Amino acid sequence: MRTPGLFLQIFFGLVVTSNSQTTAQGGAETPTSFVDNAMKLREEVLFKLEPGGIQRGLNDVVPGKFFWRTSIVTTTFWIGETPGGNNPVPNESSAWDSNWSRNYGGLDLPESGDRQGFLPAKFVPRQNPFYIALPYNDVSGGKTKPEAAQIIPWFKETFVKSGQTVLKGRWLAVRKGSRTCYAQWEDVGPFQTDHWEYVFGNDRPRPNLNQGAGLDVSPAVRDYLHLSPTDTTDWKFVEASEVPPGPWTLYGDNNTFVIDRRKREQEIAKRQ
Repeated sequence: MRTPGLFLQIFFGLVVTSNSQTTAQGGAETPTSFVDNAMKLREEVLFKLEPGGIQRGLNDVVPGKFFWRTSIVTTTFWIGETPGGNNPVPNESSAWDSNWSRNYGGLDLPESGDRQGFLPAKFVPRQNPFYIALPYNDVSGGKTKPEAAQIIPWFKETFVKSGQTVLKGRWLAVRKGSRTCYAQWEDVGPFQTDHWEYVFGNDRPRPNLNQGAGLDVSPAVRDYLHLSPTDTTDWKFVEASEVPPGPWTLYGDNNTFVIDRRKREQEIAKRQ
């Protein structure tokens, strides 16, 4: 989720404003309220980057679940990325996980010297290192967005309650040339949080300061596909049953295949 340095002023301006209001009210900020405020500010920063006042219809939603979005400008982001340059939002947290970096196990540093294969060199990640971000969040202000039920193909079969995302952890195929990588949707961006006409419809990504980027990928995805820092890829949603064996099935408490494998091992252990 990257914008030029001037947008850092928005983020830090919001932080200062929020802290000033807390002081003026005479209340000490608790750790819980700090996390809540940080997540809210994160969303507000991205909201300020989005075009407003656009009336949308559902006419552009494509019938059927999954199709390729082609020639999408693709950039790399990582868990623990700090604000700077084209990234105004700290990635210690994600749109759906306020402790993203901690739950992952550390910083997913992208430099080659900090990596071993598709993993961070210093630790085994506790979540899938193959992750991506797309510019739509189905939750805002703690509630599920009104359009979500109509635009998300798998909404009815996965919805639990308002405010609980049905997007986190969904599988995608990302293609570059003859190579295809598989990854899970774990954050929102780049730049937008509401562009469902692109994510689920026929729109192209909106113009932005990263050459119209419409997909952020993790260092593991970047390395598997041999991507440049700014590149183009094709992507589409896939069912977990369509994901072939590969390095994307090996790691992570949030990984569909790791979860299934552990369940099978537990069942075998019970029978012995």
